Amino acid sequence: MTRVVVTGIGIISPLGVGLSHNWKRLIAGDSGIISTTQLPNYIQDGWDKIPSKVVGKVPSGSIADGKWDVTDYFAKSEARRLAEFSQYAMACTQDALRDSNLLEASSSTTTTLQDEVCIKDKRRIGVAVGSGIGSFGDICNNTQAYLEAGYKKVQPLFIPRLLNNMAAGNISIKWGLKGPLHSVSTACATGLQAIGDAYNFIKMDYSDVMICGGTESSIHPLALSGFARARSVVTDFNDAPHLASRPFDKQRNGFVLSEGCGVMVIEKLSHALERGLTSDDIYGEILGYGVSGDAHHITAPREDGEGAYNAMNQALTRAQIDPLMIDYVNAHATSTVIGDRAENNAMNKLFAEQTLVSSTKSSVGHLLGAAGAVESIFTVNAIKTGQVPPTLNLDDAGGHADDDSSQFKFDYVANRARLGVDLNYAVCNSFGFGGVNSSLVFGKFKL
Repeated sequence: MTRVVVTGIGIISPLGVGLSHNWKRLIAGDSGIISTTQLPNYIQDGWDKIPSKVVGKVPSGSIADGKWDVTDYFAKSEARRLAEFSQYAMACTQDALRDSNLLEASSSTTTTLQDEVCIKDKRRIGVAVGSGIGSFGDICNNTQAYLEAGYKKVQPLFIPRLLNNMAAGNISIKWGLKGPLHSVSTACATGLQAIGDAYNFIKMDYSDVMICGGTESSIHPLALSGFARARSVVTDFNDAPHLASRPFDKQRNGFVLSEGCGVMVIEKLSHALERGLTSDDIYGEILGYGVSGDAHHITAPREDGEGAYNAMNQALTRAQIDPLMIDYVNAHATSTVIGDRAENNAMNKLFAEQTLVSSTKSSVGHLLGAAGAVESIFTVNAIKTGQVPPTLNLDDAGGHADDDSSQFKFDYVANRARLGVDLNYAVCNSFGFGGVNSSLVFGKFKL
């Protein structure tokens, strides 16, 4: 039986850059959500006209402070060639490869991406990194340039920058990786499905190691306008951004548009042990993956949560884990009225009341195509550390007028992290527009 383990992690989110920095802030109950009034060109770009005025933006600054500076990873010439979502993915990949002891340091003294992957047969290491939207800003900017000045004002690298698979392609090229090259694009389920597909590639012996996850950089007034017109994003708490994302709570009324990236290195256990890793080096094990379609509506789930139930049940069945053995669920819960209710209804059919459930979107907002990857990282690190992230801003679970409050029965880890918890098995959920549902089962690593 092929066992697949998580050996490396790279993460960029509204909480900052790097797992250590993100985890410290997440467990402390910090929020990475800010007001759009803090963004450059607030009036000029029309942010002031949009009814939703909160976003989850990756903070800019020194990497020493856990913030994003493109020059920490790229020479200026390379940075210009890459869209920001690809920059995030490549930076996270380097961090994850280093974390997994898969990089052989070069003689270069720069901090940019220079190291070599120390696997001889590059055909046995692949990439599965997706994006829900790709380079949204490039689409908008080149459209405007074309309409104003015509053909010659379109950037030569317009198409290579914007395509969703370019993050994966650039990772493969940068490190010479010749195994499976795959890019998922299933809206908000993208990041988790990329990990699930990578897991299957290893199980089917296409590769020994996979770099997998999701990346997104779509903080743009047109993107926020589109979600606002669809009535998907939050419009309350504009004056208190840290209160805006409130999964499962009575006052929830939409998600917070966010950006970031999550990348995992996953590999065959036998391969990890052969290259000298120990139990301390392994975050956890992937045990099962489930995916389903709602066949219902392009943006709204079935209220009974049938699709979510099918994905979770399939993942548990494949993992051969009884639902009553699940200690923690990192819920998709985006802070929308119907979405949180539907997922809760699905969980009610599977899990015991004492199951811990939390939504880390309360801290970072909704990272769209990167959400499932970042949340998978949070899930497996919760198992590794015994620390369960909180659901912030949860004052009245299921208290919305259309909720049946008696059905919101779980321990939602409201407002404060739970420490010193022995977690053996956990589920991470991601669902997306179009009716896609996906779930992963993670377990504590044991030889």
